[in-house]
Amino acid sequence: MSLFPTAPDTTALERGVVIAPRFDASGLIAAIAQHADTGEVLMLAWMNDEALRLTLDTGEAHYFSRSRNSLWKKGETSGQVQSVVEVRLDCDQDAVLLKVRPQGDGGACHVGFRSCFFRAVSKGALVERP
Repeated sequence: MSLFPTAPDTTALERGVVIAPRFDASGLIAAIAQHADTGEVLMLAWMNDEALRLTLDTGEAHYFSRSRNSLWKKGETSGQVQSVVEVRLDCDQDAVLLKVRPQGDGGACHVGFRSCFFRAVSKGALVERP
């Protein structure tokens, strides 16, 4: 059973005040972490209902790892805790935007970069970009 209600109709879903996220068939919803001060997109991750509830309750970002099939708190081992400044859901509540302030070294990427989006496509190949 979900920790969140289901919207009774489209109007309630799209214009209402009730948090009624629409998780996919696997019970997940896409979550984008954006730096609250710079607007930089830091990462895309997934949340299940428990991760979203913990994020809302604690003010720190929690996600669901598809590869490990487990809940995780961002920064628990790296120190890159994400303090949540604002949580937004898109118009049909099937994506989450977290505006965060990264702690620790200020990074978000597990391979050492500030953002997980550190490569760009150029002439058919990936190249690192600041």
